[in-house]
Amino acid sequence: MSLPISSKTFSGGLIALLIFNALSAFVGGVMAIFFDGAGVPREHLEGTWFPSFIGPGLILGIVVGGTQAAAAFALLTRRRWALLAAAVAGFAMLIWIFAEVAIIGYFWLQSVYFGLGTLELILVLASLGIAPAITSPEGKGAGNGLPAETAA
Repeated sequence: MSLPISSKTFSGGLIALLIFNALSAFVGGVMAIFFDGAGVPREHLEGTWFPSFIGPGLILGIVVGGTQAAAAFALLTRRRWALLAAAVAGFAMLIWIFAEVAIIGYFWLQSVYFGLGTLELILVLASLGIAPAITSPEGKGAGNGLPAETAA
């Protein structure tokens, strides 16, 4: 049994997710820079390349937030490279979370953002037709040569 969902639904959900993640990363970057890590003890930076939270804040705000915003813009303006940008944004989010856990240790909110980054990648794959039974409005192979599912 398939759950047909239109590609427009996936696209709208992906845009909303990208905008939310961009705003979250920008706010997180500002908090890291201007509020000295926003409650993260400075000791967590010992043994890293970062003497303060300015570097991580810039990476979070510009790199993570910037890729999220660029991908949202690309999808909204229907650029040919939009799904590639969304995939890069999703991977940037996952890499950020892996690095953050390695540097400062685990906090439950990291699981939430890891899940959001993973969801971005799932929506990109679905939008590319990787799961045609899900993305096709008819629940069929979406014209890609795959057989239509039969009703049980």
